[in-house]
Amino acid sequence: MRDKEFIEAIRDHPEGYGLDGTYYPTAMFLTGLDVGRSGGLLRGFTEWLVVRRGECNSFYWHKLVLLDLFPDMSPGTWKTPEHLTPDQHQQAVDHLFSLVLEFLDVRNSPRELSRMYTQYEAMYAHIWG
Repeated sequence: MRDKEFIEAIRDHPEGYGLDGTYYPTAMFLTGLDVGRSGGLLRGFTEWLVVRRGECNSFYWHKLVLLDLFPDMSPGTWKTPEHLTPDQHQQAVDHLFSLVLEFLDVRNSPRELSRMYTQYEAMYAHIWG
């Protein structure tokens, strides 16, 4: 099964993967998949989100997804289930899957991936020197 099809299967049947529809467990499940693939599944996802946002920051993708959906949210307690309402959890999970699927299209295109990393490097050039 290809990565995109696998992510779609998880999105469509989360309960089959032990997920309960809340954001933190879903994000950790995807992190586990990525670790199991030696970082190959989501390699570049954080950088892509930074470029997409157009703002340098040090957050990892878990928080960037939430900030993309809820820009005024304080991401400090994002791991606690009470941080989001049930409706917000569903929105966050849906948004996460949407972003991952969009990213996989970029990741699978050498030209688009190169363009994204070039933009990322340009954004941080003034910081890195």
